[in-house]
Amino acid sequence: MLNSSSISRCNIKSYPQSAQYDGARFTNNIPRQQLGFAEYAKLLWDFTFNKPKNTVPESALPLIKLDAQQLAAAADNSVFRLGHSSLLFKMHGKFWLTDPVFNQRASPFSWLGPKRFQPAPIALDELPPIEGVILSHDHYDHLDYHSIMQLKDRVRYFLTPLGVGDLLTSWGVAREKITQLDWWESKHIGGIQFVATPSQHFSGRGLFDGNKRLWCSWSIISDEFRLFFGGDSGYFPGFKQIGNKLGPFDMAFLENGAYDARWADIHMQPKDTIKAFIDLNAKWLFPIHNAAFDLAFHAWHDPLNQIVELAEQNHIKISMPQIGQGVQFLQPKNEKAWW
Repeated sequence: MLNSSSISRCNIKSYPQSAQYDGARFTNNIPRQQLGFAEYAKLLWDFTFNKPKNTVPESALPLIKLDAQQLAAAADNSVFRLGHSSLLFKMHGKFWLTDPVFNQRASPFSWLGPKRFQPAPIALDELPPIEGVILSHDHYDHLDYHSIMQLKDRVRYFLTPLGVGDLLTSWGVAREKITQLDWWESKHIGGIQFVATPSQHFSGRGLFDGNKRLWCSWSIISDEFRLFFGGDSGYFPGFKQIGNKLGPFDMAFLENGAYDARWADIHMQPKDTIKAFIDLNAKWLFPIHNAAFDLAFHAWHDPLNQIVELAEQNHIKISMPQIGQGVQFLQPKNEKAWW
């Protein structure tokens, strides 16, 4: 089934107040590399017919199931890995979700597109009360219509980059719940400052809305902690700028998966993730954007193996919990390899 609400042209607005908006669409500070027609055709052909078999696990991955009672009893200042870029934070006694995708596919179709390796460790209707949802951009593996529809009446706040909030409004999310921000703008909620910080990426859910909505990372700051959630990004000088302005961070949740040299400017390769972490001046690295969907040509476990080796070479403390596992982000531990 095609969900027309998720790919329509509705609510495409202009944002002349933003320095990132060129009058027609949002742009990166560093222009994206452009594939030629032949290169793009080859890429589509490879995606359709030449994917290696090891991009998907042969069997189910280890998973720790969660329930609301268990989460309610969890320590404050914790984060639970739900899969891909979906994280469940417990901060100041409240729960916050990042880029929640609980659907079976990261796609506008129920029968086609990247399929989850396995279900999330907790069903949406089993979640405890959610204070807020934090969204980095509008791509299907980060913004899932079905998940938002199930959450919209149970969530107090939706924090988004410019344009994504307007899309949520068109889906029926109450406007008063939504705060959409430009880069470097912030919102204070319950003693926590949420800062929409730059990233090097792009946006779009269909044929007519390319780069019509902004993308961002998030810096999450309180008197107790400083966290960085990277969303999607290629490596760019903005990481050092963010680190200088808002660091040091206690933990950085950085993209490490779905990479390829052909799109290295919008998705970091493992060596770039390490450079971004160093630029951010963070204490612990928590790799995300892996072990959930088949979105590239590398073996599904390659991001995990590479980042662990690179972290060891660069003397970086790394947290690699299983899906469903919780970590206290001020007192994390080195987990054993589970993959």
